[in-house]
Amino acid sequence: MPAHIATAPPVTHATTLGLGVYRPRRIVPNAEIVDRIDSSDEWIRTRSGIEARRWAQDDETIVSMSTAAARDALAAANIPAEQIDAVILATSSQMVLGPSAGAVVATELGMHDTAAFDVSAGCAGFCYALANAANLVRAGQARHVLVIGVERLSDLLDPTDRTCAFIFADGAGAVVVGPSEVEGIGPVAWGSDGSQTAAIKQDKDFAQYFAEVAAAEASGGTTERPYIRMNGTAVFRWAVTFLEKACRDALDRSGVTVDDLDAFIPHQANSRITDALTRALHMPDSVAIARDIAETGNTSAASIPMAMEQLLRTGAAKAGDTALLLGFGAGLAYAGQVITLPAIAS
Repeated sequence: MPAHIATAPPVTHATTLGLGVYRPRRIVPNAEIVDRIDSSDEWIRTRSGIEARRWAQDDETIVSMSTAAARDALAAANIPAEQIDAVILATSSQMVLGPSAGAVVATELGMHDTAAFDVSAGCAGFCYALANAANLVRAGQARHVLVIGVERLSDLLDPTDRTCAFIFADGAGAVVVGPSEVEGIGPVAWGSDGSQTAAIKQDKDFAQYFAEVAAAEASGGTTERPYIRMNGTAVFRWAVTFLEKACRDALDRSGVTVDDLDAFIPHQANSRITDALTRALHMPDSVAIARDIAETGNTSAASIPMAMEQLLRTGAAKAGDTALLLGFGAGLAYAGQVITLPAIAS
Protein backbone atom coordinates (compact mmCIF):
# COMPACT_ATOMS: atom_id res chain seq x y z
CA MET A 1 0.00 0.00 0.00
CA PRO A 2 1.19 3.56 -0.64
CA ALA A 3 2.33 5.54 2.39
CA HIS A 4 -0.22 7.80 4.03
CA ILE A 5 0.61 11.41 3.13
CA ALA A 6 -0.45 13.98 5.71
CA THR A 7 -2.05 17.31 4.82
CA ALA A 8 -1.43 20.65 6.48
CA PRO A 9 -4.13 21.80 8.94
CA PRO A 10 -6.46 24.04 6.91
CA VAL A 11 -7.68 27.50 7.91
CA THR A 12 -11.26 28.55 7.18
CA HIS A 13 -10.80 32.22 6.35
CA ALA A 14 -8.13 34.63 5.08
CA THR A 15 -7.94 38.41 4.99
CA THR A 16 -5.63 41.33 4.23
CA LEU A 17 -4.04 42.56 7.45
CA GLY A 18 -1.97 45.56 6.37
CA LEU A 19 -1.14 47.66 3.31
CA GLY A 20 1.91 49.68 2.29
CA VAL A 21 2.97 51.49 -0.89
CA TYR A 22 5.97 53.22 -2.39
CA ARG A 23 5.54 56.17 -4.73
CA PRO A 24 8.68 57.28 -6.61
CA ARG A 25 10.00 60.74 -5.79
CA ARG A 26 9.93 62.15 -9.32
CA ILE A 27 6.57 63.58 -10.43
CA VAL A 28 6.26 63.91 -14.20
CA PRO A 29 3.42 66.21 -15.33
CA ASN A 30 1.92 65.94 -18.79
CA ALA A 31 3.68 69.14 -19.80
CA GLU A 32 7.04 67.35 -19.53
CA ILE A 33 6.24 64.74 -22.17
CA VAL A 34 3.75 66.29 -24.62
CA ASP A 35 6.33 67.65 -27.05
CA ARG A 36 8.02 64.27 -27.54
CA ILE A 37 4.73 62.58 -28.45
CA ASP A 38 3.23 65.52 -30.40
CA SER A 39 0.30 65.77 -27.99
CA SER A 40 -1.19 68.13 -25.41
CA ASP A 41 -2.13 68.13 -21.75
CA GLU A 42 -5.80 68.38 -22.69
CA TRP A 43 -5.60 65.39 -25.06
CA ILE A 44 -3.92 63.19 -22.43
CA ARG A 45 -6.41 64.16 -19.71
CA THR A 46 -9.36 63.57 -22.02
CA ARG A 47 -8.13 60.23 -23.33
CA SER A 48 -6.84 58.74 -20.08
CA GLY A 49 -7.60 60.95 -17.08
CA ILE A 50 -3.87 61.25 -16.33
CA GLU A 51 -2.53 64.59 -15.11
CA ALA A 52 0.86 63.36 -13.90
CA ARG A 53 2.71 60.14 -13.21
CA ARG A 54 5.72 59.03 -11.19
CA TRP A 55 8.85 57.65 -12.80
CA ALA A 56 11.53 55.94 -10.74
CA GLN A 57 15.05 57.27 -10.48
CA ASP A 58 18.18 55.11 -10.61
CA ASP A 59 18.09 54.17 -6.92
CA GLU A 60 14.38 53.29 -6.99
CA THR A 61 14.58 49.74 -8.23
CA ILE A 62 12.07 46.89 -8.38
CA VAL A 63 13.66 45.50 -5.22
CA SER A 64 14.02 48.77 -3.29
CA MET A 65 10.46 49.94 -4.05
CA SER A 66 9.07 46.53 -3.13
CA THR A 67 11.04 46.46 0.09
CA ALA A 68 9.82 49.92 1.12
CA ALA A 69 6.17 49.08 0.41
CA ALA A 70 6.52 45.74 2.21
CA ARG A 71 7.98 47.35 5.33
CA ASP A 72 4.94 49.63 5.60
CA ALA A 73 2.57 46.71 5.01
CA LEU A 74 4.25 44.70 7.77
CA ALA A 75 4.05 47.68 10.12
CA ALA A 76 0.38 48.24 9.34
CA ALA A 77 -0.35 44.55 9.95
CA ASN A 78 1.82 44.52 13.10
CA ILE A 79 3.47 41.36 11.76
CA PRO A 80 7.28 40.99 12.00
CA ALA A 81 9.13 39.85 8.89
CA GLU A 82 10.12 36.57 10.51
CA GLN A 83 6.46 35.56 10.67
CA ILE A 84 6.07 35.70 6.87
CA ASP A 85 6.02 32.22 5.37
CA ALA A 86 5.91 33.17 1.69
CA VAL A 87 6.44 36.16 -0.59
CA ILE A 88 4.56 36.45 -3.89
CA LEU A 89 5.70 39.32 -6.10
CA ALA A 90 3.79 40.37 -9.23
CA THR A 91 5.62 42.33 -11.90
CA SER A 92 6.06 42.60 -15.67
CA SER A 93 9.10 44.87 -15.62
CA GLN A 94 11.83 42.92 -13.82
CA MET A 95 14.73 43.29 -16.26
CA VAL A 96 16.33 39.92 -15.47
CA LEU A 97 14.88 36.42 -15.74
CA GLY A 98 16.44 35.30 -12.49
CA PRO A 99 16.73 35.28 -9.59
CA SER A 100 13.14 36.08 -8.73
CA ALA A 101 12.65 39.57 -7.30
CA GLY A 102 10.52 38.04 -4.55
CA ALA A 103 13.45 36.04 -3.22
CA VAL A 104 15.72 39.09 -3.18
CA VAL A 105 13.07 41.21 -1.44
CA ALA A 106 12.58 38.50 1.20
CA THR A 107 16.30 38.63 2.00
CA GLU A 108 16.29 42.45 2.05
CA LEU A 109 13.52 42.28 4.65
CA GLY A 110 15.61 39.98 6.83
CA MET A 111 13.69 36.81 6.08
CA HIS A 112 15.50 33.47 6.10
CA ASP A 113 14.52 30.29 4.27
CA THR A 114 11.22 31.86 3.18
CA ALA A 115 9.35 30.65 0.10
CA ALA A 116 9.31 33.35 -2.57
CA PHE A 117 8.37 33.56 -6.24
CA ASP A 118 7.28 36.01 -8.92
CA VAL A 119 4.01 36.12 -10.85
CA SER A 120 3.71 37.49 -14.39
CA ALA A 121 0.09 38.29 -15.20
CA GLY A 122 0.37 41.86 -16.43
CA CYS A 123 -1.94 44.38 -14.85
CA ALA A 124 -3.94 41.54 -13.26
CA GLY A 125 -0.82 40.35 -11.45
CA PHE A 126 -1.66 41.70 -8.00
CA CYS A 127 -5.09 40.08 -7.95
CA TYR A 128 -3.60 36.79 -9.21
CA ALA A 129 -1.01 36.92 -6.44
CA LEU A 130 -3.63 37.84 -3.82
CA ALA A 131 -5.77 34.86 -4.80
CA ASN A 132 -2.82 32.49 -4.51
CA ALA A 133 -1.82 33.98 -1.16
CA ALA A 134 -5.32 33.56 0.27
CA ASN A 135 -5.42 29.95 -0.92
CA LEU A 136 -2.02 29.22 0.65
CA VAL A 137 -3.33 30.51 3.98
CA ARG A 138 -6.61 28.59 3.75
CA ALA A 139 -4.80 25.39 2.79
CA GLY A 140 -2.52 25.66 5.81
CA GLN A 141 0.59 25.94 3.63
CA ALA A 142 1.41 29.38 5.05
CA ARG A 143 0.10 31.41 7.96
CA HIS A 144 1.17 34.83 6.66
CA VAL A 145 1.95 35.71 3.05
CA LEU A 146 3.41 38.96 1.75
CA VAL A 147 1.90 39.98 -1.61
CA ILE A 148 3.66 42.67 -3.66
CA GLY A 149 2.76 44.40 -6.93
CA VAL A 150 5.62 46.45 -8.38
CA GLU A 151 6.60 48.00 -11.71
CA ARG A 152 9.29 50.15 -13.33
CA LEU A 153 7.46 50.48 -16.63
CA SER A 154 9.37 53.64 -17.51
CA ASP A 155 12.25 51.27 -18.38
CA LEU A 156 10.12 49.75 -21.16
CA LEU A 157 8.76 52.91 -22.76
CA ASP A 158 9.65 54.36 -26.13
CA PRO A 159 9.52 58.05 -25.13
CA THR A 160 8.22 59.02 -28.57
CA ASP A 161 5.39 56.45 -28.70
CA ARG A 162 2.16 58.44 -28.69
CA THR A 163 0.06 55.37 -27.85
CA CYS A 164 1.55 54.59 -24.44
CA ALA A 165 4.48 56.84 -23.46
CA PHE A 166 2.09 58.98 -21.42
CA ILE A 167 0.24 56.10 -19.74
CA PHE A 168 2.67 53.84 -17.90
CA ALA A 169 4.42 54.63 -14.65
CA ASP A 170 6.27 53.20 -11.66
CA GLY A 171 5.58 52.26 -8.05
CA ALA A 172 4.93 49.45 -5.60
CA GLY A 173 2.20 48.24 -3.27
CA ALA A 174 2.12 45.37 -0.77
CA VAL A 175 -0.33 43.63 1.54
CA VAL A 176 0.06 41.03 4.27
CA VAL A 177 -2.43 38.17 4.01
CA GLY A 178 -3.19 36.03 7.04
CA PRO A 179 -5.87 33.97 8.83
CA SER A 180 -9.11 35.53 10.01
CA GLU A 181 -12.19 34.61 12.03
CA VAL A 182 -14.39 35.84 9.15
CA GLU A 183 -13.76 35.83 5.41
CA GLY A 184 -11.89 38.87 4.12
CA ILE A 185 -10.89 37.74 0.61
CA GLY A 186 -13.64 36.37 -1.61
CA PRO A 187 -13.21 33.67 -4.27
CA VAL A 188 -11.34 34.97 -7.29
CA ALA A 189 -13.00 35.40 -10.69
CA TRP A 190 -10.21 35.12 -13.23
CA GLY A 191 -9.40 34.19 -16.78
CA SER A 192 -7.38 35.04 -19.87
CA ASP A 193 -7.63 35.38 -23.63
CA GLY A 194 -4.36 34.61 -25.40
CA SER A 195 -5.89 35.52 -28.77
CA GLN A 196 -5.56 39.17 -27.67
CA THR A 197 -1.80 39.14 -27.04
CA ALA A 198 -1.20 41.84 -29.66
CA ALA A 199 -3.23 44.36 -27.64
CA ILE A 200 -0.41 44.90 -25.12
CA LYS A 201 2.98 43.27 -25.58
CA GLN A 202 6.73 43.66 -25.85
CA ASP A 203 7.29 44.38 -29.52
CA LYS A 204 10.11 41.87 -30.00
CA ASP A 205 11.34 38.93 -27.95
CA PHE A 206 14.93 38.80 -26.73
CA ALA A 207 15.96 36.09 -29.19
CA GLN A 208 14.98 38.41 -32.04
CA TYR A 209 16.67 41.36 -30.37
CA PHE A 210 19.92 39.48 -29.76
CA ALA A 211 19.95 38.35 -33.40
CA GLU A 212 19.49 41.97 -34.50
CA VAL A 213 22.32 43.08 -32.20
CA ALA A 214 24.64 40.43 -33.65
CA ALA A 215 23.73 41.46 -37.20
CA ALA A 216 24.26 45.14 -36.38
CA GLU A 217 27.66 44.42 -34.82
CA ALA A 218 28.71 42.47 -37.89
CA SER A 219 27.60 45.17 -40.32
CA GLY A 220 28.41 48.25 -38.29
CA GLY A 221 24.73 49.15 -38.20
CA THR A 222 22.33 49.76 -35.33
CA THR A 223 19.21 48.16 -33.86
CA GLU A 224 16.37 49.27 -31.62
CA ARG A 225 15.80 47.72 -28.19
CA PRO A 226 12.45 46.10 -27.31
CA TYR A 227 9.64 48.34 -26.05
CA ILE A 228 6.15 47.81 -24.70
CA ARG A 229 3.45 48.57 -27.28
CA MET A 230 -0.29 48.89 -26.89
CA ASN A 231 -3.34 49.01 -29.12
CA GLY A 232 -5.47 51.23 -26.90
CA THR A 233 -8.61 50.83 -28.99
CA ALA A 234 -8.47 47.02 -28.76
CA VAL A 235 -7.91 47.12 -25.00
CA PHE A 236 -10.73 49.60 -24.45
CA ARG A 237 -13.15 47.56 -26.58
CA TRP A 238 -12.28 44.35 -24.68
CA ALA A 239 -12.53 46.05 -21.32
CA VAL A 240 -15.92 47.68 -21.74
CA THR A 241 -17.52 44.63 -23.33
CA PHE A 242 -16.08 41.86 -21.13
CA LEU A 243 -15.12 43.17 -17.71
CA GLU A 244 -18.65 43.88 -16.48
CA LYS A 245 -19.20 40.10 -16.45
CA ALA A 246 -15.91 39.61 -14.59
CA CYS A 247 -17.02 42.06 -11.92
CA ARG A 248 -20.41 40.39 -11.57
CA ASP A 249 -18.75 36.98 -11.33
CA ALA A 250 -16.54 38.19 -8.48
CA LEU A 251 -19.57 39.64 -6.67
CA ASP A 252 -21.64 36.50 -7.18
CA ARG A 253 -18.88 34.18 -5.96
CA SER A 254 -18.53 36.27 -2.80
CA GLY A 255 -22.27 36.46 -2.17
CA VAL A 256 -22.08 40.25 -2.27
CA THR A 257 -24.16 42.73 -4.27
CA VAL A 258 -23.17 46.09 -5.68
CA ASP A 259 -25.28 47.72 -2.96
CA ASP A 260 -23.10 46.02 -0.31
CA LEU A 261 -19.92 47.68 -1.59
CA ASP A 262 -18.16 50.59 0.05
CA ALA A 263 -15.47 50.91 -2.63
CA PHE A 264 -14.65 49.88 -6.18
CA ILE A 265 -10.93 49.59 -6.96
CA PRO A 266 -10.33 48.68 -10.61
CA HIS A 267 -6.90 48.59 -12.21
CA GLN A 268 -5.97 52.17 -13.02
CA ALA A 269 -5.73 51.73 -16.77
CA ASN A 270 -7.86 54.55 -18.08
CA SER A 271 -10.45 56.76 -16.43
CA ARG A 272 -12.88 56.15 -19.29
CA ILE A 273 -12.78 52.39 -18.63
CA THR A 274 -13.45 53.04 -14.94
CA ASP A 275 -16.38 55.30 -15.85
CA ALA A 276 -17.82 52.71 -18.25
CA LEU A 277 -17.60 49.92 -15.67
CA THR A 278 -19.12 52.11 -12.96
CA ARG A 279 -22.10 52.89 -15.19
CA ALA A 280 -22.52 49.30 -16.37
CA LEU A 281 -22.53 47.98 -12.80
CA HIS A 282 -24.92 50.72 -11.63
CA MET A 283 -22.64 51.61 -8.74
CA PRO A 284 -24.49 53.57 -6.03
CA ASP A 285 -23.24 57.10 -5.37
CA SER A 286 -22.17 55.92 -1.92
CA VAL A 287 -19.44 53.69 -3.39
CA ALA A 288 -15.98 55.27 -3.38
CA ILE A 289 -14.40 54.88 -6.83
CA ALA A 290 -10.60 54.67 -7.03
CA ARG A 291 -9.17 57.28 -9.40
CA ASP A 292 -5.51 57.19 -8.47
CA ILE A 293 -4.61 57.23 -12.17
CA ALA A 294 -4.87 61.04 -12.25
CA GLU A 295 -1.68 61.52 -10.22
CA THR A 296 -0.05 58.10 -10.49
CA GLY A 297 -0.60 56.87 -14.05
CA ASN A 298 -0.95 53.21 -14.97
CA THR A 299 1.39 51.18 -12.77
CA SER A 300 0.18 47.75 -13.95
CA ALA A 301 0.62 45.17 -11.18
CA ALA A 302 1.15 47.94 -8.60
CA SER A 303 -1.94 49.95 -9.47
CA ILE A 304 -4.57 48.24 -7.31
CA PRO A 305 -2.69 48.39 -3.99
CA MET A 306 -1.60 51.95 -4.77
CA ALA A 307 -5.19 52.98 -5.58
CA MET A 308 -6.38 51.19 -2.44
CA GLU A 309 -3.92 53.19 -0.36
CA GLN A 310 -5.04 56.46 -1.94
CA LEU A 311 -8.66 55.79 -0.94
CA LEU A 312 -7.67 54.88 2.61
CA ARG A 313 -5.19 57.75 3.03
CA THR A 314 -7.67 60.38 1.88
CA GLY A 315 -10.53 58.98 3.97
CA ALA A 316 -12.68 58.09 0.95
CA ALA A 317 -12.69 54.54 2.36
CA LYS A 318 -11.62 53.03 5.67
CA ALA A 319 -10.19 49.79 7.01
CA GLY A 320 -12.93 47.19 7.33
CA ASP A 321 -14.89 48.47 4.32
CA THR A 322 -15.99 46.06 1.60
CA ALA A 323 -14.31 46.62 -1.77
CA LEU A 324 -14.41 45.05 -5.23
CA LEU A 325 -10.99 44.72 -6.88
CA LEU A 326 -10.51 44.10 -10.59
CA GLY A 327 -7.18 43.78 -12.34
CA PHE A 328 -6.96 43.46 -16.14
CA GLY A 329 -4.43 43.90 -18.88
CA ALA A 330 -1.68 42.19 -20.86
CA GLY A 331 -2.44 38.62 -21.70
CA LEU A 332 -5.15 39.64 -22.01
CA ALA A 333 -5.85 38.51 -18.46
CA TYR A 334 -8.16 39.55 -15.66
CA ALA A 335 -8.74 38.71 -12.00
CA GLY A 336 -11.03 40.19 -9.38
CA GLN A 337 -12.24 39.54 -5.87
CA VAL A 338 -14.22 41.16 -3.09
CA ILE A 339 -12.12 41.97 -0.03
CA THR A 340 -12.29 43.65 3.33
CA LEU A 341 -9.96 46.63 3.19
CA PRO A 342 -6.85 46.43 5.39
CA ALA A 343 -5.22 48.99 7.66
CA ILE A 344 -2.46 51.30 6.43
CA ALA A 345 0.59 52.43 8.33
CA SER A 346 0.02 55.62 10.34
